[in-house]
Amino acid sequence: MSNRVLARNRPVLVGLRVAIAIGLAIDAFVHVQLAANYQIAYPGGMGGGTLFRLQAAAAVLAAFYVLLRGSRLSYLIAAVVALSAFAAVVVSTYVQLPAIGPIPAMYEPIWFFEKALSAVAEGAAGVLAVVGMILVGRRTHEG
Repeated sequence: MSNRVLARNRPVLVGLRVAIAIGLAIDAFVHVQLAANYQIAYPGGMGGGTLFRLQAAAAVLAAFYVLLRGSRLSYLIAAVVALSAFAAVVVSTYVQLPAIGPIPAMYEPIWFFEKALSAVAEGAAGVLAVVGMILVGRRTHEG
């Protein structure tokens, strides 16, 4: 890609990175807000609250990384974090999975505002991260 094309696409890529970071930030915020309630059943162990806090930390780290770097790897990490969280919330709503080792059963067959908000944010951030990965990969290979 020529320098002129890169310069023209730079605002698009920056906007994409900001949108991904916002989606991941919403994901992190919701998980932190809900963590305490999901830990009640497992006060001393690996409960849903612990998983929610780990997800929030991963989302924050991925958001900062994609904002700071904008590399193919940063988009990949953002996509993995966002889409894995999206898959987890959808599966936990529609599939009754048993506890797996230290991971508790997380079946919750209802949608509520915070859950829907995080799912939308995760899905959007994941799709945008895949788009970013494609755009950055195209830029690298065409240059």
